[in-house]
Amino acid sequence: MTPPQRKRREPKPLPPPQPPAPKPADGEAEPKNPERLYTVAGSEDGARAELDLVTLIVARDASRTAASPEQAAVLRLCANPLSVAELSAYLNLPFSAMTVLITELITAELVQVRAPIARQAVPDRSILEAVMHGLQRL
Repeated sequence: MTPPQRKRREPKPLPPPQPPAPKPADGEAEPKNPERLYTVAGSEDGARAELDLVTLIVARDASRTAASPEQAAVLRLCANPLSVAELSAYLNLPFSAMTVLITELITAELVQVRAPIARQAVPDRSILEAVMHGLQRL
């Protein structure tokens, strides 16, 4: 009796490699199909207010409704003063789109723009002297 003959198997060709899918960063959800920024901003003339990243935005009247969901979110978030950078981070929109949204809200008089609160560069001399005298008495 002869043993069975084995047939050599040829390896199947591998399918072409797929490009890797972008992975979300830690704490982020799966990426969705984002809206185009010009549909979010909705401005035809492209006029923008001169805003800085640390400019504070405050809603004047939170009860009024806004035209877009993004504008409503800005009004809801700005019940307390927030900087443009914080708004941009909370809404996941770039700074350029935020400036257009905020410009529209400024022209509609829904928000108020405030300069950032600057800390005094040099402390008051009288405060330093009072602290020094208090420490010397100890």
